[in-house]
Amino acid sequence: MASSARVQGAADRNRICVGAIAGSHGIKGAVRIKSFTDVPEDVAAYGPISDEAGVRRFDIGVEAVRGGMVIAALGGVADRDAAEALKGLRLYVSKDALPEPDEDEFYHADLLGLEVMQNGGMIGTVRSIIPAGTGEVLEIDRGPGRETLLVPFTKAAVPTVEIGEGRLTVDLPRELAEDREEDETRK
Repeated sequence: MASSARVQGAADRNRICVGAIAGSHGIKGAVRIKSFTDVPEDVAAYGPISDEAGVRRFDIGVEAVRGGMVIAALGGVADRDAAEALKGLRLYVSKDALPEPDEDEFYHADLLGLEVMQNGGMIGTVRSIIPAGTGEVLEIDRGPGRETLLVPFTKAAVPTVEIGEGRLTVDLPRELAEDREEDETRK
C-alpha cells in the first residue's frame, strides 16, 4: 500500500527520504547508498538530493547496483575520506519531484502523524512504518504509559486512509481489539 520512497524519518512533509549513505566505495569518492525507493536506482531519478536539514545539496549519478546497494557519485565528493565522512547521512528530495502515488498507495511521510480511528474514536497516531517481509506494519502510538500497537498495513486492517483529513481507520483483528479493551479496563 505504501509507494516509491520508503520514509525512514522525514525532515518535513514536503521532502521525502529516498536513501541513506552506508559508506564509501573505492578511492574516488563514490558512496554506497541504501535506497528506500521501490527501484533502487531511482534514488537518483528525482534530481539533486540534499541532507535532512536541506543545507547540503548533491548532484547524484548512479554507477551500479550491487548486493542491494546503489553505488553512486555525489557532486563535490572527490575522495574516499570525503565519502566516508558522509556515512549515515539520510538523502532527501522534494516531494514535488516524485510521481503522484497510485490510488491506495501512499508515501510514508504522508502517513506519519495521522490520527488512527476505530469505531469512530481516536486510538492513537501513526508513529512509524515498519517493513515486514511481504508487507508493512503501522506502529501506532497510543499515548503516554500505553504500549504501542502494531497493525498490518493491509486493506483489511486499514480500510480507509484520508490524508487530507489527517486520519486513517483501522479494523483491528479480534485479538488486538480484545487486548485493547482489556488495557482500557485495567486503567
